[in-house]
Amino acid sequence: MPTPDRSRSHPRVPGGAVPFSRAPLRQGDTDAYRHALRLARQRTGVRTVFGGEVADGALRLTEFNGTLTDAMRGLRVVPGRGLGGYVLTHQRPYAVNDYVPATTITHDYDSPVRREGIRAIVAAPVAVQGGVRGVLYAAARDTAPLGDRATAALMDAARRLASELAVRDEVDRRVRLLEAAAEAPAPAPDPAAPGLDALRDLHAELRGIAQEIEDTALRDRLRQACDRFLRAGSGSDGAPDADPGGRPDAPAAERPRLSPRELDVLSYVALGCTNAEAAQYLGLEAETVKAYLRSATRKLGVHSRHHAVASARRHGLLP
Repeated sequence: MPTPDRSRSHPRVPGGAVPFSRAPLRQGDTDAYRHALRLARQRTGVRTVFGGEVADGALRLTEFNGTLTDAMRGLRVVPGRGLGGYVLTHQRPYAVNDYVPATTITHDYDSPVRREGIRAIVAAPVAVQGGVRGVLYAAARDTAPLGDRATAALMDAARRLASELAVRDEVDRRVRLLEAAAEAPAPAPDPAAPGLDALRDLHAELRGIAQEIEDTALRDRLRQACDRFLRAGSGSDGAPDADPGGRPDAPAAERPRLSPRELDVLSYVALGCTNAEAAQYLGLEAETVKAYLRSATRKLGVHSRHHAVASARRHGLLP
């Protein structure tokens, strides 16, 4: 499956960056850390990997793979103390070939480390937007250096995790914006405000971003926010009162039931994208997009992509 090119500008998407709140909407990122550790263990060839997230100014070790004891579980590592504290302070990877006699780090956490039997160890920061959000470790029970290959593989796993967290942060930020827009009272018309085309662009982009989220609950929440965004500008039943031609909309119970993927495709078709362009933004094959469009067109009871978009808007399924 091709990966959409997010480096190029999205068509006519309005707005600028808004700082991400440190109180995320999602339940947590435990799944992302566990996946990163599985990847790190596979690619480093090191049997013992572990790590955790930074909260309240300190690192908490919560995720382990290949450890023999629970000695380090829940350990709180503060900046500047121990190997993890060094990484938190300097925001760069660091390794020691033998933890026990190492003189370049403090030994505040010797007791749990000794009980686990760790000797050689390397740690890498999970750096997101200029701050450390977590630390990943790879460790061995002998004093042989872990080597550049293992260090590079651990750093790659940390970078991949950081990228995933950045995407989740951006989804959280946009969901907050959508929820705020849906709950706020309707303001007086502002000639300088983004027009309908800009709002349609934003709606399509958010649906595209949702497909990149591995967290099912967060992905569903983003889709639900998109639906609330539609209802915010509509009548009480959640659909526009009439289409551009003045035809009243069908009751909610009679609206076609399109799948999330069919709505994703229609959102980009509504912007004038070709099947190939929609496929790029959604991370799909062009033939897959064509199949979803064909299915949506059939459900809407029309015979062209143009009429499919018009019908979806008439039923309140698109802005």
